[in-house]
Amino acid sequence: MPLIEVHLIEKVFDPEQKRQIIQKLTDAMVSIEGENMRGVTWVKISEVASGEWGIGGKPLTTEAVKELAAGRRAA
Repeated sequence: MPLIEVHLIEKVFDPEQKRQIIQKLTDAMVSIEGENMRGVTWVKISEVASGEWGIGGKPLTTEAVKELAAGRRAA
């Protein structure tokens, strides 16, 4: 049975956005494997504390992700 794991930095996505992530990832998987698999397709969201996720040797914060999402360059 498929398990889709999503790792996010905390406080970037609100509960409604996380619900949409779960729904849309499930829909994408079901579109490949068939509707009969919907009930056994799992999506697990894990949140990582701000600053505890590193990219390119530098910690990434909630604020930096929000800046990127807004189209601004993160510091």
